[in-house]
Amino acid sequence: MARQKKTIITGVSREAADEAFATYAKSDAQIQKINAEIELQCAKIREKYADQLAELNETKDRTFEVMQTYAADKLATLGAEKDKAFDVLQSFATENQAELFTKKKSLDMAHGTIGFRTGTPKLKTLKGFTWASALTLVKKFMPGYVRTNEEIAKDKLLADRELEAVEFIENDITKKQVPMGTAMAECGIMVTQDETFYVEPKKEETTV
Repeated sequence: MARQKKTIITGVSREAADEAFATYAKSDAQIQKINAEIELQCAKIREKYADQLAELNETKDRTFEVMQTYAADKLATLGAEKDKAFDVLQSFATENQAELFTKKKSLDMAHGTIGFRTGTPKLKTLKGFTWASALTLVKKFMPGYVRTNEEIAKDKLLADRELEAVEFIENDITKKQVPMGTAMAECGIMVTQDETFYVEPKKEETTV
């Protein structure tokens, strides 16, 4: 069914709105009844085939477990072989690193390439230090390398949005009491609340 373009309706009277509400409520009740009938019929069909479905699902699960066990064993064997081969190649490369990897960090072989990749630089603490102790020392000797996260306490502003007076600092020496709404507006902030239209028809028995 082609989707109809929504028409913008204006100039609706109270009588027309009541009539529309009656139509809406009737249609909603009929939809609910039809959906309930659909669920009832589906439940009857499910009940009719429940035993057969249970038997088929049991067979399916049992055969799946057989295939899964076979695949898991095969994967475990292949994974072990792969890990062992990797260890052999790594030992070979490490023991001959000075000889084979002086000009470049990779070596072409018959079945592919092996080599050493330089990882991304990262920081670690020296032996005997923790990150907590390091932070204390960096604060003391290199404070410019300590990061401070600043953000607006939005939850607190929302909680205090109706305060009639809050301290507002105009400059280094002038402070005054102003309504929270005024203070937030000066900071480029406002409180909004979206409204969503809804219709709740009365649930009454309606003949389909």
